[in-house]
Amino acid sequence: MDVITKAYNYIYQLKEKLSDQNYVTTNIEQKNYNYEFTVKVNNKKIKVLVYFGKKGIKTVLQGDVSSKEFSEIRKLIFQQMELNLSTDDNDIKEPDEYIGTDESGKGDFFGPLVVAAVYVNNETKKKLKQLGVRDSKDLSDEQISYMAKNILKIIGENYSIVTITPSKYNQLYDEFKNLNKLLSWAHSKAIENILKKNKCKKVITDKFSNQKLKIYFDKNYSSVEFLQITKAEKYIGVAAASILARNKFNEWFNSQLKKGINLVKGSSKKIEESALDLIDKIGKDNLSKYAKLHFKTLKKLI
Repeated sequence: MDVITKAYNYIYQLKEKLSDQNYVTTNIEQKNYNYEFTVKVNNKKIKVLVYFGKKGIKTVLQGDVSSKEFSEIRKLIFQQMELNLSTDDNDIKEPDEYIGTDESGKGDFFGPLVVAAVYVNNETKKKLKQLGVRDSKDLSDEQISYMAKNILKIIGENYSIVTITPSKYNQLYDEFKNLNKLLSWAHSKAIENILKKNKCKKVITDKFSNQKLKIYFDKNYSSVEFLQITKAEKYIGVAAASILARNKFNEWFNSQLKKGINLVKGSSKKIEESALDLIDKIGKDNLSKYAKLHFKTLKKLI
């Protein structure tokens, strides 16, 4: 991975982390020596810049350093910098067989939350690597669609996809009162669907919380090792799960488009405009069928 690609992947991670926390961010822009985007918090603007060069990458924040908003963003950014930024993921020693899980849609105002789990062994891992499977964030929607079809050909029935539509999501969020608890439930459900038919002893999940997965406490699976790893998409099984989850997420948007409802992905300023257009079309009471209502975006529309 060259340093420019590394810089883009990293700033994309930063933008995703901030979006997950419901911060409004602009699109990533490429300059001569850096990538950058702006975070808008209250009336403050904080610019995030990731420079690339011969010495690697460097992250810089610009804004009112004395403001509490700047402190909030700085804290989140430097937490993210604890991630492993290795340029060579090929040295990872993967288990012979395991279940990998990842999710898509948790940072998007519109659309479902999708969690996918994929069982892989040495044979299927080799084929997935030959296919070019990697983190879905590095792929276009067209590539994701192509790879998802071929991943399913390789792994057969050794997968599970849990799709939580916006209506169901809002119902579950009212019950759990916490996104991480909802994610834990969804990941656990996808994992259990595979464990019921495959006695795999190891599970690798892309870490989204410091809390153990709900399934970890199930005595029926006390012999299973559950690993929650930051940036776990470096494992081929987790990467395959990320692609299946993103593809299902994309399919939901495409199905809405066929009905004449054009929705925007993410949680940027464009989302507010899209939401207002949707409310004009379907009414505020029906918004729960398309959007995650606990997002701060909704408060800006009321």
